[in-house]
Amino acid sequence: MIMGDTPEKALSWVVENGIELFVFNIERLKSLIEISKRVNKKAQVHLEIETGMKRTGLDQNVLDEALELVKKNSKYIDLIGVCTHLAGAESITNYLRVKEQIKVFKNTLKHIEENGLKPVYTHCACSAAAIRYPSTRMELVRVGILAYGFWSSQEILIEHLKNKEDFINPLKRVIEWKSSVMAIKEVNRGDYIGYGTTYQAAKKMKLAVIPVGYETGFSRSLSNKGSVLVGGQFAYVLGTVNMNAITVNVSHLPDIRIGDEVVLIGKQGENEISVSAFSDMGEQLNYEMLTRLPADIPREIVD
Repeated sequence: MIMGDTPEKALSWVVENGIELFVFNIERLKSLIEISKRVNKKAQVHLEIETGMKRTGLDQNVLDEALELVKKNSKYIDLIGVCTHLAGAESITNYLRVKEQIKVFKNTLKHIEENGLKPVYTHCACSAAAIRYPSTRMELVRVGILAYGFWSSQEILIEHLKNKEDFINPLKRVIEWKSSVMAIKEVNRGDYIGYGTTYQAAKKMKLAVIPVGYETGFSRSLSNKGSVLVGGQFAYVLGTVNMNAITVNVSHLPDIRIGDEVVLIGKQGENEISVSAFSDMGEQLNYEMLTRLPADIPREIVD
């Protein structure tokens, strides 16, 4: 299922391969009908409805035109789903706005059914809505961050736990981010560390160089304030985060060696760096930090 943009030149490939896609404007629906006629295969469509997000979705004033196109071209269009996206379900401040969206969506579904159309699936729940607004769990839910073991916000965690007798987090984190020490260096008092003059050693220090940087998702905003775990202890970033390297203070770790494991996110010994702590240090959202980890960082699945 393609939920975002599909370039016009890719639509034939999408239809030929039976891939489902969101349709959020009349022009796209008309294009799919013509392509379906040409390739002799039905387009697999999810109509996205604008209910208040004000991003993508069919507005109410064009909905009837879209429904008429689907009905008249049932040989070319399979109405797989009808969906919408909720604006800020993770925050209580959006409660009234989200409740109004849910009302609009349910009324729209009723209108669609009255027009003789029945989608296979209806869906609007993201991770936060699946917890906070149970009625939005329809035939499908589109969980994102929840599937990775993270809450959409602290509010959603509290919402889940408020009627529970215990406070055990039911989610299991599915990510650890690790590297290793690539070099060890000693510097004298007064030496500047790394690019520019952002950090000057106040005393003799021992440093470890780690081969990660802003190219690999370790934000430059963590310069002189980020931390990693080495030898089960915290080691703090000194100097500016480079494109592909950081330097950390390991003066307190006498036995450190090149090749030692470095934990950027996860546990080592008794200490842990969580995604939220890592994100807070860099002034990022959980989502932002997780999506900034490049695809070319090797992924290993472990028990």
